[in-house]
Amino acid sequence: MELLKDDERLDYLLAENLRIIQSPSVFSFSLDAVLLARFVQIPKSKGHIIDLCSGNGVIPLFLSARTKAKITGVELQPRLHDMATRSIAYNKLEAQIDMQLGDVNDAPKTLGIEKYDAVTCNPPYFLANELSEQNANEHYAIARHEIHLTLEQAIEASSRLLKQGGKAAFVHRPGRLLDIVTAMRANRLEPKRIQFIHPKRGKEANTLLIEAIKDGKPDLKILPPLYVYEDNNEYTKEVRALLYGEQQ
Repeated sequence: MELLKDDERLDYLLAENLRIIQSPSVFSFSLDAVLLARFVQIPKSKGHIIDLCSGNGVIPLFLSARTKAKITGVELQPRLHDMATRSIAYNKLEAQIDMQLGDVNDAPKTLGIEKYDAVTCNPPYFLANELSEQNANEHYAIARHEIHLTLEQAIEASSRLLKQGGKAAFVHRPGRLLDIVTAMRANRLEPKRIQFIHPKRGKEANTLLIEAIKDGKPDLKILPPLYVYEDNNEYTKEVRALLYGEQQ
């Protein structure tokens, strides 16, 4: 099997000692994926985790360093699915990670209703009609805009996939918080943990991490904020630990 195609490159996931195939013209993961993969609470040995909107498989790869549980990734775009599959094979993780090519809306029917212990999702952030934001690159447009998947659809699919008591974790923008909570509660997902990510101290949060439990009891915890950069524009020690495995 050919490892790299076109303008692809092989990058390091330093903290996990893994490699991942990326392409500047198709997909490169962001800090959001790292944050979500470290935020979600997952079983350490047994169970089954599913990652929706997997892109090039970065979150399943990150999760594989934290658990021995089975991991399934779901990605709509064939090019990204192919990149993820090759990265998984390169890291010899085929026995743990399975990438499925398909639509998140179809995942409960095709992959199993109430089968999973945890769901992660880094969904499109922007509405389909936000044309001023929309990237001309089709791959990025689909990943970033609700062209094929809305926030509400992602949350509904997550609930259907989850076992009772299972956990669903999302990364999104703070401006959609009320939409997220409303959709979660409409789909038997009770928000339990929220963390706001700020670019720097004194700046407004620009990223939100939220985890819910299926049929959980109301009891929401707001975690301490996480700051990405120091005033000198270097990563904070907390973010360096996430990215590079450096001790805090």
